Amino acid sequence: MIRFALAPVVLTALSLGAAVGLASPAAAAPNTTPQKVCGSSYKTVNSAPVGSGGTVYLTYNSSNGRNCVATIRSNPGTVMDMSAWIFIPDTDANDSDWGQYTSYAGPTYAYGKGHCVDWGGNIGNVYVQVSGSNCGALKEHRTTYVR
Repeated sequence: MIRFALAPVVLTALSLGAAVGLASPAAAAPNTTPQKVCGSSYKTVNSAPVGSGGTVYLTYNSSNGRNCVATIRSNPGTVMDMSAWIFIPDTDANDSDWGQYTSYAGPTYAYGKGHCVDWGGNIGNVYVQVSGSNCGALKEHRTTYVR
């Protein structure tokens, strides 16, 4: 697990293209779902497109209060840079998965019951960050950029 002190550090790391670690490629899985990556008890509560390459999903397990993030490609294929990350600003809880994968990045987990969640990921050179997510009446902020 990599510690991120603040959500802006995550965005800075993404903008610099920093790879925090390389793992072996995930097997191609064209029918992968967030529940197959995170676990069947995790329900999708939010998502954001990562350009035309796929989607990053925020899921939640109400029985343990944990969130999970997975970035899933629309069309698995050759390995490419991918990531999934989560950060809970109130508690500094965080998790991230960065590497070269064929199908998906993640799962990443953090306890988030009753807290706002920052999360995101990338596929290739397209990066997504969602800040202040799932905070009730507060409005989240989404940023997508191509590097």
